[in-house]
Amino acid sequence: MTTSSPASSSNVAIDEKHGVQGEEVKPPLAGLNEQEREIIERQIEAPKLTVGYFALFRYATRNEFIIMVIAVIASIAAGAVMPLMTVVYGNFAGSFTSFSVDAVAIQEFQKRINELTLYFVYLGIASFFTSWISIVAFSYTGERITQQIRELYLRAIFRQNIAFFDFLGSGEVTTRISSDMNLVQDGIGQKIGLFIAGVSGFITAIIVGFVRSPKLAGIMISITIALFMIMGVCGAFMKKSQTVSIDQYATAASLAEEVLASARNVAAYGTQNRLEQKYKTLLGSASRFDFKAKFWLSMMIAGLMGILNLQYALAFWQGKQFLDNGELGVSQILTVIMATMIAGFSLGNIMPHVQAFGAATAAATKVFNTIERKSPIDPETDEGEIPESLVGNIEFKDIKHIYPSRPDTTVLTDFNLQVPAGKMIALVGASGSGKSTVVGLLERFYLPMEGQVFLDGKDITTLNLRWLRQHMAIVSQEPVLFSVTIFECIAHGLVNTEYAHASDEKKLEMIEQAARTANAHDFISELPEGYQTKVGERGNLLSGGQKQRIAIARAIVSDPKILLLDEATAALDTKSESAVQEALDRASEGRTTIVIAHRLSTIKKADNIVVMAMGRIVEQGTHGDLIKQSGVYSSLVKAQELTSKLNNGNRESLLGDPEKGAGITDPEKPDLLRTITSAPSDVARKLDSEKDREYGTWELIKFSWEMNAGEHLTMTLGLIFSFLAGCNPAIQAIFLGNSVNSLLSPGTSLGGHGIRFWCWMFFMLALVIFGCYFGQGLTLSRGSARLIGNIRQRAFAAMLRQDMEFYDGDMVTSGALANFLSSEANRLAGLSGSTLGTIVSAMSSIIVAVIVGCSFGWKLALVCTATIPLMLACGYFRFYALTRMEKRTKGSNEAASFACEAASSIRTVATLSLEKHLLTAYHGKLGDQARDNFKFQNVSGVLYATSQGLSMLIFALVFWYGGGLLFSGQYTVLQFFIIYSAIINGAQSAGAIFSFAPDMGEARDAAKVLKSFVNRIPKIDHWSTDGRKVETLEGKVELQDVRFTYPGRPDHRVLRGVSIRAEPGQFIALVGASGSGKSTVMQMLERFYDPTSGQVLVDEVPLTDYNLQDYRAQLAIVSQETTLYTGTIRDNILADRDDVSEEAVVQATKDANIYEFIMSLPDGFNTLVGAKGALLSGGQRQRIAIARALLRNPKILLLDEATSALDSTSERVVQAALDIAAKGRTTIAIAHRLSTIQHADLIYVFDQGKIVEMGRHEDLVEKRGVYWELAKLQAMGAPQ
Repeated sequence: MTTSSPASSSNVAIDEKHGVQGEEVKPPLAGLNEQEREIIERQIEAPKLTVGYFALFRYATRNEFIIMVIAVIASIAAGAVMPLMTVVYGNFAGSFTSFSVDAVAIQEFQKRINELTLYFVYLGIASFFTSWISIVAFSYTGERITQQIRELYLRAIFRQNIAFFDFLGSGEVTTRISSDMNLVQDGIGQKIGLFIAGVSGFITAIIVGFVRSPKLAGIMISITIALFMIMGVCGAFMKKSQTVSIDQYATAASLAEEVLASARNVAAYGTQNRLEQKYKTLLGSASRFDFKAKFWLSMMIAGLMGILNLQYALAFWQGKQFLDNGELGVSQILTVIMATMIAGFSLGNIMPHVQAFGAATAAATKVFNTIERKSPIDPETDEGEIPESLVGNIEFKDIKHIYPSRPDTTVLTDFNLQVPAGKMIALVGASGSGKSTVVGLLERFYLPMEGQVFLDGKDITTLNLRWLRQHMAIVSQEPVLFSVTIFECIAHGLVNTEYAHASDEKKLEMIEQAARTANAHDFISELPEGYQTKVGERGNLLSGGQKQRIAIARAIVSDPKILLLDEATAALDTKSESAVQEALDRASEGRTTIVIAHRLSTIKKADNIVVMAMGRIVEQGTHGDLIKQSGVYSSLVKAQELTSKLNNGNRESLLGDPEKGAGITDPEKPDLLRTITSAPSDVARKLDSEKDREYGTWELIKFSWEMNAGEHLTMTLGLIFSFLAGCNPAIQAIFLGNSVNSLLSPGTSLGGHGIRFWCWMFFMLALVIFGCYFGQGLTLSRGSARLIGNIRQRAFAAMLRQDMEFYDGDMVTSGALANFLSSEANRLAGLSGSTLGTIVSAMSSIIVAVIVGCSFGWKLALVCTATIPLMLACGYFRFYALTRMEKRTKGSNEAASFACEAASSIRTVATLSLEKHLLTAYHGKLGDQARDNFKFQNVSGVLYATSQGLSMLIFALVFWYGGGLLFSGQYTVLQFFIIYSAIINGAQSAGAIFSFAPDMGEARDAAKVLKSFVNRIPKIDHWSTDGRKVETLEGKVELQDVRFTYPGRPDHRVLRGVSIRAEPGQFIALVGASGSGKSTVMQMLERFYDPTSGQVLVDEVPLTDYNLQDYRAQLAIVSQETTLYTGTIRDNILADRDDVSEEAVVQATKDANIYEFIMSLPDGFNTLVGAKGALLSGGQRQRIAIARALLRNPKILLLDEATSALDSTSERVVQAALDIAAKGRTTIAIAHRLSTIQHADLIYVFDQGKIVEMGRHEDLVEKRGVYWELAKLQAMGAPQ
């Protein structure tokens, strides 16, 4: 579509030298009057809401709130179990003291031990049920609420006006829907239960402490205040850094989505390294802020752990004084100390979850701002008049229009046009003259600065928007088809009509009729699956002509009153165009039709032809009238005339015989890409089998270790610090046992030291542990941030390495790949950073605790140790259940990919009024995903709850068996307390491993997928250093009996024995029907694929013998669908070149007839082009692509419909430039418009994968064969 309308623009401009230029770049509005500024701001302004954590629950339903209330109560109860255990513990300690000091009756002691043991059992049962309810309930509500937010966000995206979307960019939407929504779900799921349990444990422990001794507990509160201060300060800095990091990753995702959507262009121009560096630069910035966020989390944890040890020092120091004064007994002191210890553990356990809440809030901020935004053009609203009938009279009155993304350019000025009902109006003119803007304003994509658009005399702003769009159908030059079957694609045209809920039989009847009218039924019927054939992302499994005809069928199936054709036949070959044009002529009868066309042969029958220039109408009238005027239109027509005279002879022209035209069959085969049906390709099967390979956990940890090659020393230091930090509980146990013993029997502790000595030991331990945790956080945070950046970069590089066979895979879409980059890299962090550090610390805690326990009393220690495998078994089973989630999360990827595809096709969604239809489908996908996930969450919850309940049973065993050993005189109180404390802390650490099981499970799955992906070596590998080096080529090209079938469709032969020869410097043209194999030849020459049989030779050397990078550097291709990337015009022209002068760049742009346009822009070559070049018109994008090709100075130039997007004037100038550029190099061109290749040295005519004619233009015309028919069909109706 040649349009000056923008599509989308990245939020952050990228500059190779200066990096990120700024966030939320807004257009300069200087020079506009107040009304114009207000209209533009209305279209792009978004609310700047500050989202608090509790705002994440604003979309929860009443039932979900009820479930959450139950879950909160269960979590509070689950958290209270451990502090209540300290009461039982205190009573046990009192009994032990009485037995050892006061020699109470043996029978009474044994009875008391059994009674207190039962209390532990009761607490264990309570812990199981409350933990299970908490985990399962919060997992359920988290899934449901996130589903609501996902749906509301996509719905909000659909409600936005197009100008707002121009600034949002599809890559950002991809990030929000995939990784950001996963962060939100993580922050409002089961981690809430774990957090509340921790808070409950903390508060209950404080209460227990105050009940037992208000004075001592009051003193200990000072430590609690210090803990909260550290959390507050570090948490604020953490959130600030995290927000910036998320934004930076979204910018990188936008670039990745653009690049991956144009894999062929990247391969052809060898821009992999440059784009990879650009992506790396963005990741580097994001990674720095990610590290800062993790650094502040590390500071918080280190401070907390240090303060907990100071807490022991203070408690025993002060407790000793109270004991000496007779204010407290040993039992009370120990209960308060244990309660404060539990409070500290509870607080420590909630810390890892605080990060998840911060990340969820940061991720939700922009999502909620979009949801809350009120669009000035809202397709969902019921506001506006709904007329009972529609005639179809259209009037544009005094229109002035400026695009919000380019406020310095006025696109339409004083535009007035009347379109009578039932008439066909054609708009012609240069690229950027405002033709497509007229259609955009009629569809209400934008608000005009001045003037009104009327439909049947009513201002369209007063009409209901959904009703308005339902009565229009549009077919554009680059049609967007959704990744569904052909049947569903065409059925999208029936959405919101009276036939929306008709039976499948009725729909199929209408769809087949529309397909016949659009000349698509025959090729659809030839496909193996017929109308049930999947079309792939954006329809890329079909050729351009096939896509276009399906889009036409989709447009006319509902019999709309107004038909808008924006270069509707541009992608079709001449034969198909003639047949489809007749179909469109028939379809336009009785309905108002607006046609935009560069190919003037398609609009000769229009009732009124409107010639536009610089946003104004310069001529209008019928074809015959305008030819007679000898004005602008007449010169445009002459530019497209064929120079040789075509005698009518006695042969009937296909154009003159509607029956023949309608009967043309096009046995079209998938052409450019695009090549799989429902059967996956061998490569897809291979990749799937690689994914299904079972890798051991240690093998995957080794893989993530290798991914962070530059950080091995840092990570090793981090693991050493983690191990040392894990020794903390066991050392605490030794100090604690000796402190308790010093209170009971002064002078009997190790070394005969008193209580004050052990208080100083706690003080020293606090300093050492602070250093260990700080060192752990500093090193592992850096390693984790770098790992996420490295794995994204490596995965991105691996994607760019893949051959085209990979991109033809059924599930391989740019949205899915971009989603993969974001989500899988984040998930892999579960094998690094704080998670890995916590796992190592927990393991060292258990190991050292068991060693310490055995060294002080092996009997009790071994009994306690024997129970630890039970807890580890529960953790393992929970881990196992979570790893099986891999298959379930495919549903999540499907839903995310579906939403990303819909969001990136916002114009198509709007024109077809598909919003509700797509939201319903999205709702279904999310519902299926939620149901599957809930089963696994339930199993996971049971195993986690079992591990929690077992903790209490272990404590019961410890006290019961320890009491027996004490009773028999085998153990002292000192031994018991050291062993008991060590085992409790070890069990707590085991629990910490289980709380990270989801992160570990997800990381394991991610590592498995990433390992198989990064290690995948494509058949045609541009990284390979093998092959013959190429410094220069002469340019002799030859195809020898080449046969080819796309790997995904082995039953469709695309090339059937094609032989072509081009001498150095020759201009060779390929013509023929869509799908006849022309573009496949181009792909053979680029070596995107290798022939099934036969050879492709350049300079008499098989392509397979050349080094791929060197060979492709000698080629340049300009294709029909141009590809530009976010960045400046200069960046896009340079492509992979850094070694060219400014003069060469200027000359290339002059040769491509784009220099003057670039210099007319305020920033010249430094003008940002927007996402996918969307801030430029189609013709402007094409000319920049031509300049990019010319700058390479290629020995072989490939032109695949290189001028199809240009208006006649530009085409003539650019064609002349291409003619000059072709001198001295071999040029191979594909063209449907024969006027562009009539001067070729040799023309090859393709039909059904074979060459049926060859020769020069004049010779082929004289033959009066296939080429003559094609040429005759394109002859204009001007006098000859």
